[in-house]
Amino acid sequence: MEVTRVTVDEIKQRMDRGEAFTFIDTRNPKAWAAATTKLPRALRILADEVEQHLDEIPHDRTVIAYCT
Repeated sequence: MEVTRVTVDEIKQRMDRGEAFTFIDTRNPKAWAAATTKLPRALRILADEVEQHLDEIPHDRTVIAYCT
């Protein structure tokens, strides 16, 4: 698995080309509760718990993890 950083513009361009993504919101509960923007259908998994939830993450598409 390769890990790279991407910008919002890069993701938008790739989505416009039809690429499917799974988004993982790794914000802590306090940051998530205070957020005014939340991506619909993003998986909410704390950063230090990702390995415990690998079976919930689709393996047939690019995964984008984000936090604040």
